Amino acid sequence: MRLRHIEVFHAIMLSGSVSGAARMLNVTQPAVSRTLQHAELQLGFALFQRAGGRLQPTPEAQALFPQVERLFAQLGDVQRLSANLKAGREQGVLRILTVPGLGLEAFPRAVQRFRVRHPRVLLHHQTLHTAQILAALVLQEADLGYVFNVGAHPALVSEAMVQQDVVCVAPKAMLPDEVVRSGKVALAQLAGLPVIGIDHGDPLGRVLGRALDEAQLRLDVVVSVQTYHVALALAHHGVGVALVEACTAVSADRGRVDVLPLLPDLHTAVHALRMKVQAPSQAMRTFTRCMQQTLRQMLDERV
Repeated sequence: MRLRHIEVFHAIMLSGSVSGAARMLNVTQPAVSRTLQHAELQLGFALFQRAGGRLQPTPEAQALFPQVERLFAQLGDVQRLSANLKAGREQGVLRILTVPGLGLEAFPRAVQRFRVRHPRVLLHHQTLHTAQILAALVLQEADLGYVFNVGAHPALVSEAMVQQDVVCVAPKAMLPDEVVRSGKVALAQLAGLPVIGIDHGDPLGRVLGRALDEAQLRLDVVVSVQTYHVALALAHHGVGVALVEACTAVSADRGRVDVLPLLPDLHTAVHALRMKVQAPSQAMRTFTRCMQQTLRQMLDERV
């Protein structure tokens, strides 16, 4: 099938008629009919049959359609990428993505630092989860991404900025007094307590999952979340113990929760990401430095 055949086939499948496909493609109905006939002639089988005055896809058409849908999704990515390449040439704009755990506290502080150095640069910010950030950077929908514990990606440059501890945030009176006084809590001491779990697909969730497997422990997870600040909020409301990274714990209300280092020591790293093919601008380099300085200051505040 030629690309035009595929385009017409896709439009008919979506609209359910030749007239609908013609409107979608902004061409005449006879043009759609001729293209469909030519496609079926080349293929050697029918794609549609008329039933009750409507076109019904044949089994062959139904088998082809998922592949055609994937092709159109890829074509859409190409169109978005080309538009983003054009938009990315705009001067004075920096597009930044962060995971939610860095978007509520670290990002605003970094912006405050950055604005002193580049007051005329317009910042566009969005919080996404790690997989979405990787995809958006590859499509050049953003200039910089900040995530936790990311693996190597062939299209991206990854710079580790800081390493931070995983900590336990427990509602007041949920942990025994002697544990709070000791200043640390072991994973085993959380057994039997309600725990706010982190999704296993999340970088922190994977770190915690490995530690629990190695210790042969199971915790009583009462709620599972993807966002660390949601876990913190649940701990504030007394739902259970949250295990979060240290930057999120900076926002903890110490009047409502106890924040204790976790045993064994578990760590996550914050990484700055950008496209390999894109030379970093001065603004990009400055913002990453501001983010790194902010993260280090936040970790010092926790001590």
